[in-house]
Amino acid sequence: MEKNLYITTAIPYVNGKPHIGNALDYLLADIWARYQRQNGREVRFQVGTDEHGNKIAAKAAEAGIDPQTYTDQMYPNFQALMQKVGAGYTDFIRTTDGHHKGAVQYIWQQLKPHIYKGTYQGWYCMGHEAFFTDKEVEETAGTCPDHQTPYQQLSEDNYFLKTSDFSVRIREAIESGEMKIVPEFRKKEFLNLIKDGLPDVSISRPRKSLTWGVSVPDDPNQVMYVWVDALSNYLTVLGYPDKPEWQQFWPADVQVVGKDILRFHAGIWPAMLLGLGVALPKTLLVHGFVTVGGGAKMSKSVGNVVDPNEVIDQYGLDAFRYYFSRHIPTQDDGDFTWEKFETAYNTELANDLGNLVARVANMLIKYQAGVVGDVPLGEHDMRNYHAAFERLEFNKAIDDVWLMVRSLNKYIDDVKPWEIAKRKDSDPDAEPHLSEVLGHCVGNLLQIADLLVPFMPATSGVIHTTFESGVVASAPNILFPKMQQHTGKPTEVPAK
Repeated sequence: MEKNLYITTAIPYVNGKPHIGNALDYLLADIWARYQRQNGREVRFQVGTDEHGNKIAAKAAEAGIDPQTYTDQMYPNFQALMQKVGAGYTDFIRTTDGHHKGAVQYIWQQLKPHIYKGTYQGWYCMGHEAFFTDKEVEETAGTCPDHQTPYQQLSEDNYFLKTSDFSVRIREAIESGEMKIVPEFRKKEFLNLIKDGLPDVSISRPRKSLTWGVSVPDDPNQVMYVWVDALSNYLTVLGYPDKPEWQQFWPADVQVVGKDILRFHAGIWPAMLLGLGVALPKTLLVHGFVTVGGGAKMSKSVGNVVDPNEVIDQYGLDAFRYYFSRHIPTQDDGDFTWEKFETAYNTELANDLGNLVARVANMLIKYQAGVVGDVPLGEHDMRNYHAAFERLEFNKAIDDVWLMVRSLNKYIDDVKPWEIAKRKDSDPDAEPHLSEVLGHCVGNLLQIADLLVPFMPATSGVIHTTFESGVVASAPNILFPKMQQHTGKPTEVPAK
């Protein structure tokens, strides 16, 4: 029997506003999930929020409330974004959920043969809630490049996970493809990082240093370090360990992670799974960062942060999904500027696709009273599209759809149905020829709509609704009215 499918996304801290990187996680996972469901597979799709740790406690203290109240107020911001980007998730987890906390303590007990107590001396970044090696600190001149803050030197008694016990096994799993890291260059980066073996990692902190988290079983003076707590969510959300159905979906088929957290997902997480005797995930899909205007990292202080809500509110969800699935490479960094976005919107969505749908609908109404006639199946070879999905290169799959959009526009320009229509009274072959041409256009548009289901579900639905009944009663509203909200040119309000 074929296994049900499972895709996961990284769970963000709730101490700030959701950002474009979070939206990218949800979008990529949703594209894959929709594609698989369209092809008849059952998919569990996990999302959630990471709600323990010092950053949360500090923000709660600033607000004059306790950490639980703070997280209760903050997590809906992330849930709202997940819904806004159209993520069809099945499972939402908060790490403050009772089942999760109990399951994490069970996981700790199972890992005890690989846990020991020791003194940790080293470098800590509060922004990451993570420890860093001397080598990593040297390479960044003592300052965390992501948070622009100096690393802190700490010395404290912690529990450690003997990740070194699993170094060889994890390396073998990555090299053999048992646990794939996609893209290949990220796999090479990680293998290079662990060429001398995985170092053991601190998995707890004294309660005096970390007050907000899951208590270590049998040691009330220690609190579990956020990564052990957070990583476990991928299993606990399925019902691990007490609900047997978790086994119907694990191992995860795809775990979507940003490049900045690969080291945790390819090192600590597999070590935990091996220690539990649980299978490794099949694939880690590592995406890059969205930069702004030629490679600048988004930063609140610089004022160049792009709010996904703003893009969706102004241009619609499918325009957002289109740009971030096609113009941001699935497996690498990609760049956003309002100028690039609006150029893509107006030339590719409004001109290429919106105009194409309107042209075909209007010609059917004008020349055939809206009657579609015989519709052949779309003729585009879909092997490249499916192969791109297999490689998890969603941008290449939607590129392939756009080849179809452009070739159908070219076909109409070359065949000129309006010229054929003019010959209807004088040429007995003109009417069947015109019907054949328009039927060809509709067949290809319906194929385009099928292929757009994972990327632009609303647009796909409009195309299907317009043409598939066989009668076009009226032309649809303009799919993508031309707009330029950000580059100083006149603005049109989108049709409702």
